Amino acid sequence: MAEPFQFDLVTPSALLVSEEVQQVVVPGQEGFFTMLRQHAPLMTTLKPGFLEVLKAGGETQRIYVRGGFADATPESLTILADFAVPETELNSDIIDEHIREAEAELEAAAGDMSKYPVAHKRVSDLHDVRRWIIPA
Repeated sequence: MAEPFQFDLVTPSALLVSEEVQQVVVPGQEGFFTMLRQHAPLMTTLKPGFLEVLKAGGETQRIYVRGGFADATPESLTILADFAVPETELNSDIIDEHIREAEAELEAAAGDMSKYPVAHKRVSDLHDVRRWIIPA
């Protein structure tokens, strides 16, 4: 069994999680990574997707996050997310609103090659999330 470590999930409006957990799978912008105790220090941006949290008691929780940062140290993981909601509370209306916002950012970035690829990736990632929550 993995050694527990401190996990905090914070949004602009609330501290959603603050507890010891065994493992967290994080949707980092450069790819998913699994956080265990003694992880090498790491800071990364998040892409839209699901955190998979294995709690100390063995229960698994999935939390949708969009935007923000993950800060991993050997003893803790802190996620500062622009938006987060447990999977059980996620619905297509939330994702559709995020897609509309991202598409507006993409349209505004047209012609600006410093912003367009990032905005395009965000739209693509959100469409992937929509497919995950509403299978065809």
